[in-house]
Amino acid sequence: MLPPAYLDIACGVGWASIAIAKAYPKATVHGVDMDHSSIEIARKNAATAGVASRVKFEAGDVAALSSREQYDLAVVIEAVHDMSKPVQVLESVKRLLAPCGTLIVADERVADKFTVPGDDLERLYYGASLLVCLPNSMAEQPSVATGTVMRASTLKQYANQAGFHNVQALSIEHPTLRFYQLNP
Repeated sequence: MLPPAYLDIACGVGWASIAIAKAYPKATVHGVDMDHSSIEIARKNAATAGVASRVKFEAGDVAALSSREQYDLAVVIEAVHDMSKPVQVLESVKRLLAPCGTLIVADERVADKFTVPGDDLERLYYGASLLVCLPNSMAEQPSVATGTVMRASTLKQYANQAGFHNVQALSIEHPTLRFYQLNP
């Protein structure tokens, strides 16, 4: 049996990939991010953490990833709301998952429905969205322009369109994040 293989989409400077590699010493981890400078930092971080032999980082778009490897688990941490084409990315992840593979998405914990004025955290997220996340997601056109305040129903819609028909919020308590499990 092969060791488990994990895919970290929008991995940034690699902290989640490194944490997975440290927690699962037989696993291999493949981190992908579109930002070349983040990938360079991720490689240095993996070397410093002593896991560089099992963690590889690649600069590029996961939608264009042509890996022949299939992954047992993929993670997207605080990034779906930043993507201009989240359905296309999720379709690519589905293609890269092993037959019984799972995708875990962590994104901001927001109310299920819009309310006025919203709680303090949601108002903070709207501010961050207008200044950072929404412009980032709109930098590439066309864009769905989701932004930071992505409702659970929006993620479920994107996931369903990408072929993930089993989408559930996980019962993980966290003050700012909500975790979802997506399976085809």
